[in-house]
Amino acid sequence: MTGSLKCAFCVSHLKTMTCTYICLCFLLLLICTPTFASTDQTKAVWYRYYDRNGVANVSTSVSPDHIRHGYEALDRNMQVIKRNQPYNATLDAKQSAQREALARQREQDLRLKRAYGSAQIATAKRNQTLENLKKQLNYQQEQLQQLQSDKIRFKRQEMEYHRKGQTVPPQLKSNLTHNTQNIENVKKTIESLRNSYQKTEFEYTDIINRLKKLE
Repeated sequence: MTGSLKCAFCVSHLKTMTCTYICLCFLLLLICTPTFASTDQTKAVWYRYYDRNGVANVSTSVSPDHIRHGYEALDRNMQVIKRNQPYNATLDAKQSAQREALARQREQDLRLKRAYGSAQIATAKRNQTLENLKKQLNYQQEQLQQLQSDKIRFKRQEMEYHRKGQTVPPQLKSNLTHNTQNIENVKKTIESLRNSYQKTEFEYTDIINRLKKLE
């Protein structure tokens, strides 16, 4: 008798669990069905645009006219899901130019990083380059002073020959000619070095400032 009661209890418990499982599955199906329907319903099925006369044009795909006028994405119930603005060539060109400018800036930044690594290293290289230019400039200025002194000496000799009524020797004339040419050449070199010095300062200022921003 006790075994029969136990068996009846187990059967009853199994039936209860089975009913509970069926109910849970049914509730889950009810909950998920609207979600699936909603997802399917919000999918774009139609695409509508209005031409310059205000006439609606509906199709199942997006054409160049849709893009040019701007269009609406519609679901199967013709409800608007999304609105897309008309294509603006001027705005697109401006944005394209901005994207290209940003791409160029990124490339320049990468080159700076590869070349210098940091603002501190760039500063050291700038100082070294400027120091070398300064040494060259000082040397050329000393050369110019020497050439100018030589010119004064050659001129005095020339004037002495003129004072005495004598013919200026060809060698002295040649010395004066070469001296004048050398003075002009050194002056050009000095001007070039000064320009290089200023250009180097200017370029490294931009480089160092940019590297500081990247850091």
